[in-house]
Amino acid sequence: MHLIMVGLNHRTASVELREKLAFPEYGLGPGLDKLREYPHISEGVILSTCNRTEVYCVVDDREEGRQDILNFLESTREIDQQAFIPYTYTYASRDVIRHLFQVVSSLDSMVVGEPQIAGQVKNAYQAAQGKGCTGPILNRLFGHALSVGKRVRTETDIGSKAVSVSYVAVELAKKVFPRLEGCKAFLVGAGEMGELTARHLLDNGVREVLVASRSLERAERLAARFGGQAVPFMDSIRYMADVDIVITSSAAPHHLITERDVLAVMGLRGGRPLFLIDIAFPRNIDPQVGKIENVFLYDIDDLKSIADSHLEDRNKEATRAKNTIIETEVEEMASWLYSLEAVPTIKLLRQEVEKIRDQKTRKALARLKDLSDEDKDQIVALTKLITNAILHKPITTLKESANRKNGYIYLQALRHLFGLDDHSDRKTK
Repeated sequence: MHLIMVGLNHRTASVELREKLAFPEYGLGPGLDKLREYPHISEGVILSTCNRTEVYCVVDDREEGRQDILNFLESTREIDQQAFIPYTYTYASRDVIRHLFQVVSSLDSMVVGEPQIAGQVKNAYQAAQGKGCTGPILNRLFGHALSVGKRVRTETDIGSKAVSVSYVAVELAKKVFPRLEGCKAFLVGAGEMGELTARHLLDNGVREVLVASRSLERAERLAARFGGQAVPFMDSIRYMADVDIVITSSAAPHHLITERDVLAVMGLRGGRPLFLIDIAFPRNIDPQVGKIENVFLYDIDDLKSIADSHLEDRNKEATRAKNTIIETEVEEMASWLYSLEAVPTIKLLRQEVEKIRDQKTRKALARLKDLSDEDKDQIVALTKLITNAILHKPITTLKESANRKNGYIYLQALRHLFGLDDHSDRKTK
């Protein structure tokens, strides 16, 4: 019994390759059915997101199991494995545990601290469970992983600060306005970052979005996406008097909004604050605008600086989570996993020692031809007593430590010293 994982992610593979190896939602069920057919795989979970495809399995032989997973990916994704093997990674045993715990805690995500991955891991596990692809080991592993992810998010500040420019803009808007519900936003220009910021504002309660673009047709398409209203680009200043948040992302080579424009607008607002987000490059808003009372102006550098400082904070929290929570939980899970191997390890050890004892005894007795059968029987009995006496202490210690923290160290040492892993793999093959 071996726990292994084969996968690739945003660090090892291009988006084009990740797309080819991804399992869409409708393909996950058939994929799990196919995975169960491979002879060396007894349990399996497929985790597939936009940033990673990872196959977690319990196998009877590490090398054969890994090859089964590669064959499975080649067959189901219809891509030659030689095209993706260089971009994959393979983990075994406690390294699988550590990796999954870091994944579910968003420590291995493209954006550290992002909240979506925990739900994606849960869905992957439930899908495999529903298909009967999990057993006692993966059930324990994924159940433990989900609790670890929750613990990391609860006991650290890893997800408390926004780390993308668009999210930072929303967080700043919340500081300017007590409530975003009921606020109106105005998107000037059709840049991708501006559109994303407007989408986040809507998701956080902004009730309406006006859109102005040099192309009225494009403005109308964008407004339809937001359920908003397209307005003439040349009338942008006039509409600013009636909104709370202005996002500029036009490709204009000069300032579209000047200090004089905003002074005139503020005279019509009755003291209401105006929040301006200039994501354009070059900037669409004259920097002098930020000096006007009750006007809050942030450009792309301001937002990125805040995002970077938040990311630095998150990375510090990630390091703390890895060094404390993750490693503690890995030890606990690894100890349980290795405890399952105690009984078969003891059995295998006895078989190996008995084989050596029998071979050496037979060889010695063959040279001692003058001994009576009774003497030979006594020698055989004596060799058995000696081997049992030698094995008694290590076997007793192994049994006693099986369920203790770090008990796996004894198990690993014994298997390594007596070459039991090599024996087990040869026997399987």
